[in-house]
Amino acid sequence: MKKIWLAGFAVLAMGAATMALAQGDVIAARRAGLKRMGDFMTAMKPVADAHAPGTQFVGTIEEMIAFYQGLPARFPAGSGTGDTKALPTIWSDPVGFNAAAAGVVEKLQALRVAAAGGDGAAFEAAWKAVGPACGTCHRTYRAR
Repeated sequence: MKKIWLAGFAVLAMGAATMALAQGDVIAARRAGLKRMGDFMTAMKPVADAHAPGTQFVGTIEEMIAFYQGLPARFPAGSGTGDTKALPTIWSDPVGFNAAAAGVVEKLQALRVAAAGGDGAAFEAAWKAVGPACGTCHRTYRAR
């Protein structure tokens, strides 16, 4: 009987460890993705500041759009603890969080249009509009 109990406990412990590892993987993946998105914005800054067209960033912006369209799925239930700055509000206010992510996508779509159009002033204005959309999400759903 004791061996069965120990075996059962071992299986439960392994399951908990696997769940924690999986949660850590989800958190690490989303942190890496969000850092990459920030790096993309940083790379575009000098081009926007120079009022240059930004046509070279069309593919990058498309990658950003795809990432942010999938942002809510990067926060599955149970992934709010560990090495994360995600606030519980993400899970208690999914409608608001989804709307904030959609707002970023909307601004990125405008940035893609501006970049593809080759108009430096339009690219600069659209690039400047993305930051506040990101900030909306950060202020409400991210710990400082």
